[in-house]
Amino acid sequence: MVALEILRGNEAGLQPRMSLQGYIIGNGITDQNIENNAQIPYAHRMALISNEYFEAAKISCNGEYDNPDPNNLQCLLALQPIHECINPLDDGQILEPKCAKPHLIGRNHTFWDDFSIDHLLLPFVKGGMWCRVSFVQDQNYATSYVWANDPTVQEALHIRKGMILGWTRCNHSLSYEINVQSVVQFHKLLSEKGYQALVYSGDHDMIVSYMSTLKWIRSLNMTVEDNWRPWVVNGQVAGFTEKYKNNDFYLTFVTVKGAGHTATEFKPKECFAMLDRWLSLYPL
Repeated sequence: MVALEILRGNEAGLQPRMSLQGYIIGNGITDQNIENNAQIPYAHRMALISNEYFEAAKISCNGEYDNPDPNNLQCLLALQPIHECINPLDDGQILEPKCAKPHLIGRNHTFWDDFSIDHLLLPFVKGGMWCRVSFVQDQNYATSYVWANDPTVQEALHIRKGMILGWTRCNHSLSYEINVQSVVQFHKLLSEKGYQALVYSGDHDMIVSYMSTLKWIRSLNMTVEDNWRPWVVNGQVAGFTEKYKNNDFYLTFVTVKGAGHTATEFKPKECFAMLDRWLSLYPL
């Protein structure tokens, strides 16, 4: 949406003109209907549900797994054991433990208010479950709260005093209306103008699965320029990639092996190599 707005501004002659050559989408929600309905096929492909469960839902639900017809009892019955299998999982990274998420994030209060710097220095309870983010343990993001709420950091970032009472990683107090349900058409418009795109997915992300991303990419009816193949970092397979072409528009699709939602926080080394190569116009 931002790339398209820049394009329109350039075409309208707005100043200053922005030198837009392409854009990058990582684990991006593009069409929620596609993404939500891809979760069950993805769960089947990742061996989270049985063939029997998937085939029963596939036959009775006609591909509408997210908002099934309430009068379709066969579909509802078929979905019940599937949800029992996938609900206990962390859909952001299916390999990690599912933990209670923060629920006190707001404009004037965060769950970080209840913590002190000592939590960064003291070891966590022995035998306790490791959690990337939870209400009682924010082990992966703790330092970002300390850093972003430091007055000297906020001064260096030119944050006006009083504007931010307490920085939070996810600010759920913002009020806005979702009025765009799909941006697939935006990609189509950009492709017709010849911009380059890098679209990547963590292959263990069930929120926006790589299957759903591939589905909307292939709906653009582009030609496969470079067939599906592994890409490598330090001699090891970092994921898989496929390149599409439409006239002068190139779209590079990439999976990041072992990464979740979002890929960069799970596999920073591999994602840095991916971004560096793409920005340098060097093949993955």
